[in-house]
Parts: sequence; C-alpha cells; structure tokens
Amino acid sequence: MQPCHICGNEIAPASLRCPYCGSNQEGEERDQSGSKPFYQKSVNLEQGLPTVAQALQRLQREITAARLEQVRILTLIHGYGSSGKGGAIRKECRKTLDHLCRKGEVKDVIPGEEFNRRQGKTKQLLSRFPQLLDHSHLGRQNKGITIVVVF
Repeated sequence: MQPCHICGNEIAPASLRCPYCGSNQEGEERDQSGSKPFYQKSVNLEQGLPTVAQALQRLQREITAARLEQVRILTLIHGYGSSGKGGAIRKECRKTLDHLCRKGEVKDVIPGEEFNRRQGKTKQLLSRFPQLLDHSHLGRQNKGITIVVVF
C-alpha cells in the first residue's frame, strides 16, 4: 500500500486514481515519503479594511494563486461584521464561493460554523486531509471564516 499524494489515504501501488478523493496518481511529484506535500494557506480578506469589491477581487486572486501554488485548502478570514448579523464582505464572499463551487472552480466550501468533526462535509474533508485535525479553527463555530477546498 502507498499513500495517495492528495488525501493521504492508503491505496494500492498500481492505482492510477485514488478511490477516496478521485485524484490522478500518475505523473505527480512526490516527497521522500512517497506522499505529495499538503498545502494549506490562510488569507485575511479583511486586512487593510477593503471595500466589498476589493475583498472579492482579492478572493479571486487568492483562489487563482492557490491553484498555481498547489494549495489544497484555503482558510478565508472574512469576518462576521460588527452588526451581529453578518457583514457585507462575509455575505458576498460566501455567495461568490457558492457560485464558484457550482461552476466547478473550487471543489468544496465549508462555512466556519460548520467546520467541526460532527458535520458530514468536514468529516469527509478530515478523512482526505487528516492534517486538518490540527487546524486552529476546527470546532470553534467561527462564522467569520470559510474553508475552501481548491483543486
């Protein structure tokens, strides 16, 4: 058995596709352990107090950069807003991310308030990327973040 270079689950050595995450196993660069390194990145979309339009432009740039840098998981910090009802940046970022997910431009989107071990999407994500068990926001029900799976 060998680990999948994307999710780390054990697969047969001759497998061309991982049965867990569906990733292609042929022709991928691997590290010394035989696994492709896991890349996770946090991005603070609130930094510099941007307008909603500026935050959405940065969101698009960061997703594009993540693909180029082979980042698998983006943790987007968009804040919750001072009104207590959710801020404009949060609402628009999540709308944009839902749209990108439906178009197939990102693999999955998990709101911070659903990023815990009991939620179905998070359980699946943790089985593919067990490194996320150490994520600082796991289980905190943080409405000011969103987890994006980029492929």
